[in-house]
Amino acid sequence: MNRDTLERQQVWVYLAAILLGLALGAAAPALAPTWERLLWPALALLLYVTFTQIRLAHLPAAFKDTRFIAAALLGNFVLLPLLVYVILWLVPGDDAIRLGLVLVLLVPCTDWFITFAHQAGGDLRRAVALTPTLLIMQMVLLPLYLWLFMGADFMKIVSAGHMLGVFGVVIILPMALAYLTERWAEAQPPRAALIARLGWFPVPLLAIVLALIAASQVEAVLGSLPVLGSILAACLVFLLGAAACGVGLSKAFRLPTAQGRTLLFSFATRNSFVVLPFALALPSGWELAAIVVVFQSLIELFGMLAFLWLVPRKLLPQR
Repeated sequence: MNRDTLERQQVWVYLAAILLGLALGAAAPALAPTWERLLWPALALLLYVTFTQIRLAHLPAAFKDTRFIAAALLGNFVLLPLLVYVILWLVPGDDAIRLGLVLVLLVPCTDWFITFAHQAGGDLRRAVALTPTLLIMQMVLLPLYLWLFMGADFMKIVSAGHMLGVFGVVIILPMALAYLTERWAEAQPPRAALIARLGWFPVPLLAIVLALIAASQVEAVLGSLPVLGSILAACLVFLLGAAACGVGLSKAFRLPTAQGRTLLFSFATRNSFVVLPFALALPSGWELAAIVVVFQSLIELFGMLAFLWLVPRKLLPQR
């Protein structure tokens, strides 16, 4: 199996991992604390190997193509947040559900969107150049979004004592190590092979993370079943809205077809596992937020299988 095949089959790998985790959690509920302790280093390692693929050292290069980057920033950080505001009316008034959707739907993807855009005939070079910009922008804007969408409940979130620690250890530290690894690899061309080898790890590591979440949160997963229908509807509306936004902005900015496809996949995919540490670190009573994040990522992956057919044939065919 090569890396491309692994990435094409990733949705089935993740689904199998979740089912395995649920089975383990149901069979041995006493081990739930152990699975949760293993989850944090697995998450940190996953984010490290993912960040090594983002080329953080090449951030300035993304701003050379002003039309494409303007369309990407306008869609991801202005239009889609407005769509999310509307979508929140479709779900129950449970703060944990709303928070989970806000966390996951407001942060554009920085990893598998590149794979899907490339498979659909998108512009791979611009997809790679865009990712560090998306990562930095979402980190800066996420606290503002949480305050705007959650209001007073935002104070409950930030008052969780270990939230800043989670942000530092699970996100900032892996990001810094990834940046140093990239610089180290660029110093001598033969070292670049290490970055390529690390590119094999995001899919299996994310599968491990999903299995650990399912095993440690099996009660929360089962308890969320009655509301999954409304969450499914909300996520499907987001996918449809993101596709419409991608097509509309591609035409408004007169982007070439390949760039338009890349833009659409940037809008339709979200950075679920980057916000997952925040959801998992929430205080007791907010467990459903993490379930929403994981469930959205599964819906998204199945949606991408449909988009791989729809985008090049119907939504943005070659002109």
